Amino acid sequence: MKPCNSLKLLPALFFYSLIGIGVFFVGTKAYAKNTEYFQVMLAKKYTNQSVSGWLASEKLDGVRGYWNGSQMMSRNGNPYPAPQQFIENFPDFPLDGELYSQRGEFAMLSGLVRSGKDWSKIKYYVFDVPMAKGGLLQRLEKIQRWLKHNPNPNIVIIPQRKVKNFAEALAMRQAIEQGGGEGVILRDPDSPYLSKRTNTMLKLKKDDDAECIVTQYLAGKGKYRGQMGAILCRLPNGQSIKIGSGFNDSERIHPPAIGSTITYRYNGLTKNGKPRFPRFWRIRKDKPDSGNEIVSKKLKIKQIRKEK
Repeated sequence: MKPCNSLKLLPALFFYSLIGIGVFFVGTKAYAKNTEYFQVMLAKKYTNQSVSGWLASEKLDGVRGYWNGSQMMSRNGNPYPAPQQFIENFPDFPLDGELYSQRGEFAMLSGLVRSGKDWSKIKYYVFDVPMAKGGLLQRLEKIQRWLKHNPNPNIVIIPQRKVKNFAEALAMRQAIEQGGGEGVILRDPDSPYLSKRTNTMLKLKKDDDAECIVTQYLAGKGKYRGQMGAILCRLPNGQSIKIGSGFNDSERIHPPAIGSTITYRYNGLTKNGKPRFPRFWRIRKDKPDSGNEIVSKKLKIKQIRKEK
C-alpha cells in the first residue's frame, strides 16, 4: 500500500492560504478606505458677526450629501442607495452639497433619497470641494473646470453672491423666505474647508433649529386622548425638553421612535439655556436610532393608553 501523498501538498496549501488571507485583508482595507467616515463642515448660527465681503447663497432645504469620489454618503457617513445612472460620470474627487429638488418638497425628497429607486427629480447641488486648495471660490473652480469638460445634468453648482454687509444678507434672506425658501448660508471666502462646526460658515434663518433624541412619550389629553400628547427629548448637553407642538395627526398616532433623532425649531434660549417654544419639525432619517430603535410605535401608543 502506497503512502498518502497529501502531506506533500501541505506546503502548497499553506502558501495559497496565506495568499487568500492577504487578498482578504487588502480587500477589507480598500473597502474601509472607500467607506471611511468624513466629518463634513457644519454651519453655526449667525449671532451678529461681521459678514462684510462674505459670500452668500440660499440654504437649500435638501438632504446633505457628501460625494467621496465613488459613493454618495450622508453627513454621518452612511451610504445612500444612489442609482447608478444618477452618479454615472461623477468626478473621482470629493464634493460637498445637497441632494435637492425644489422648495417645499423635503418630505418627498427625503423618501426618494433613502429608497434609491427614482432620483429623476433630484439634482446634486454642490457648495464646496473639500480637498481642493484655496478659498471657497478657488475650490469651486475645480468642479467648474471638471464640468466644462465633463458636462453632467445631475450636478449643479450653487451660486455664491458677495454681500457688502449684514443688511444685504438680511434682504437676501427675506426675499428667499418670501419665495418659500429656508434662509441663507454665509461663508468666509478666505477660509479653508474645515471638518467641524465653524464660525466661518453661518446660517441666517428666521427660526432657530437644533436636534435632540426622543426618550419618552407623554399621553395626550382632550382631542389628543389616546394619542401621543408630547415627547421628552434629550439635548446634546444632557438636558431634557418637552415638545408638544408641531406634530400632525398622523405623527401623534405614529410618533418618532424612541431613540430616534429629530429636528425641532425654537425661538432663542431661556435664561437657563433651554430652547424657547420648541416645536417638532421633522425626523433626521439619515441618523441611526440609538437604544430603542426596535420599539414598536404602535406598542408605545398602546402603553400610553394603558397608563391613562
